[in-house]
Amino acid sequence: MAFDIDKVRAAISNGTPPFELRKIGHVVFKVTDLERSVAFYTGVLGFKVSDIFEKDIMPEGMVFLRCNPDHHGIALVGGAAGPTQRREFHHMAFELGSLDEVFRARKHLREAGATITFEGRRRAGVQVAVEFLDPDGYTLELYWGIDQIGTDGYVRPPEEWRDARTLEAAVANPPPGQTPVLHDVSLLERAK
Repeated sequence: MAFDIDKVRAAISNGTPPFELRKIGHVVFKVTDLERSVAFYTGVLGFKVSDIFEKDIMPEGMVFLRCNPDHHGIALVGGAAGPTQRREFHHMAFELGSLDEVFRARKHLREAGATITFEGRRRAGVQVAVEFLDPDGYTLELYWGIDQIGTDGYVRPPEEWRDARTLEAAVANPPPGQTPVLHDVSLLERAK
């Protein structure tokens, strides 16, 4: 299909979703050689390691790297196919300003017909999130509350992670130090 600049311009929406993207929070890549990539990102670019998932959590390994106080700005997942012209993208995440925005985003995505692939809280970083597919099948994440790591380098230990498979469960069982206050309780869904 040929590129048509007028159609692209006409496709730009002035719609306002019920949330505001604050920043690109993190990007996750699948890599062919996890050790080589970790050496590059830490040695060449100066990233610090926040967490490492071993085989019991992620069979091919996963390393969370930071360059600011956010728990991770890049994560690397091992096990990508050998050298190809196509690089492996895992997902990209966008930070939202409040927990309410994450709940509103879930509702908005459902109403827009987006395929939601995950909601709740994963382990390392403990952010509350909704993950979904864009029109080409790329996984995107909208989140709030990612752990911050100070200059002392302290990272939350795994025994404080609180895995949750719904937004409601994430609010009901927060990790130590995270205070998930939902101001608009009408956004809560009842268990089905």
